[in-house]
Amino acid sequence: MTELPRSQHIAASGIIAAVGIMIAYISFTQEPADAFIFPRLISSVFAVLAIWTFAKAVLGRTKVGNGVSAAAMKNMAPGLVVLLIYVFWAAKGLGFYTATTIAFFTLVSLYDPAPHKELKTWLKRLAITAGFMLVMYGLFAQLLNVFTPRELFF
Repeated sequence: MTELPRSQHIAASGIIAAVGIMIAYISFTQEPADAFIFPRLISSVFAVLAIWTFAKAVLGRTKVGNGVSAAAMKNMAPGLVVLLIYVFWAAKGLGFYTATTIAFFTLVSLYDPAPHKELKTWLKRLAITAGFMLVMYGLFAQLLNVFTPRELFF
């Protein structure tokens, strides 16, 4: 497989930099300010790294790989569909914790190579999801006091 053209790398990193700047701008213009401390920190770091990557691409100082193969894209497609549903509908419509639980369990079920016909593997997936959600709740709600989208359940 040949390397990605430099212009394609510049375009992709430029789009990501623009998204990073937009997210940082949104997080710094929302109120109440206390609710956006964590998003401001994360979006600022994301924007700086994205701008840095874009600058390296423009200057030709970045290592450009082969891109994503069709087989890899086929493997990622179900996860991308779950991501799009989660971001554009589920997190707001179902609430952050409910939607995250459903999305995480779906992703674990899709990508876990264990057989889908055994009860033991489903119980393992449920336990992993529950553990993940406990960590997420502890991190966001208890430790960082981040406001999360609240609707149906949480």
